[in-house]
Amino acid sequence: MAHTAMSGNGTTPGDDPLQTAVWRLRSRACWADAAALLPPDSPATALQRAALLVERCLYTERGWADAEDALRTAEALAHGDEERGAAACERGQLAYTATLHGVRDRADEARAALGRAAALIPPGAPGRALLDFRRGLIAENLTRSPQAARAAYRRAHAGATAHADPLLLSFTWRHLAGLALRDGELAEARQGFAESLRIREELGYLVGTAPALASLADAESEPEASRLREEARRLFRLLGGVPTWLARQLTPPGPGVATA
Repeated sequence: MAHTAMSGNGTTPGDDPLQTAVWRLRSRACWADAAALLPPDSPATALQRAALLVERCLYTERGWADAEDALRTAEALAHGDEERGAAACERGQLAYTATLHGVRDRADEARAALGRAAALIPPGAPGRALLDFRRGLIAENLTRSPQAARAAYRRAHAGATAHADPLLLSFTWRHLAGLALRDGELAEARQGFAESLRIREELGYLVGTAPALASLADAESEPEASRLREEARRLFRLLGGVPTWLARQLTPPGPGVATA
């Protein structure tokens, strides 16, 4: 099974030097460089390349054509049901990302692709947790159904725990905490955001640390909230303004603008 774009822990059994190098580049927002290390001549590496380039689209809003090309290669090389399901999962994520960023409305394509993935990836398989998480993203951000999103995130959380996938756990913690914050459950939100941040710092997932800091800031009171946002801004600038969507959340209030 290939290393998927929201899974991983930075190393592989035996500390595979190639995978460690890919992780280090990926975690520092160098997705194209990471993908270039992987030969696209096997189902596993083709899928991993596609996943990296799809993730780049999510964080940078660039590289759509490269992601499409890599994904078509991965789809062509996939053989077994789980490989085809993983490729469909990436297809759904790319369509979701394009819709989320307003590039083009591909919501129907995203749902259909994730539906194909669900038919191909059996319950309990390692790739199922990532699929559940992505179905939660669609429920939360496209369908606007927080109850369905929460159920999907909880399934993903359980799967990531069962398969020891700490990076995916950092995402499920963060998104469950976001729903808790929306419901006014501050203690639950703080716990989830803090767990997400802790995992990302331990893994060295630098590109995901600024969003985790900003999310935790939203659940904290002053002066801690300002300290966390300033640290998020520092990392955001360090990575050249990635992830792009974080800019709006981190923009300081202008002079004379009242704050809560």
